[in-house]
Amino acid sequence: MTERRLDLGLSSTNAGGCGSDCGCGHASAPAAASAVSAASVAAADTLRVEGMTCDHCVRAVTEELSALDGVEVVDVELHVGGESLVRIASTGAVDEAQLAAAIDEAGYTLAR
Repeated sequence: MTERRLDLGLSSTNAGGCGSDCGCGHASAPAAASAVSAASVAAADTLRVEGMTCDHCVRAVTEELSALDGVEVVDVELHVGGESLVRIASTGAVDEAQLAAAIDEAGYTLAR
């Protein structure tokens, strides 16, 4: 049996991690989905995500995107107070609407 590993590549510029005053709104309602085209994302692409503030945010987005068919690697570069960069690698094209829905489900917004 061959072992298969999935490198989620979690990273954060928030060295303190998530705390009660992080402002990420863990229990808040998901943000409204941004308008996206019917385009597909190539096998490797970088998305910009708004609203992420801590390690909890990184985990939530990573979990939702990793659950999409074909997505093999998710790497988040957290930028507190700005647009975080989310790099995905997949076995093929992933519909941008699916990516936006997954990010929305995590409680954040895909930036235009």
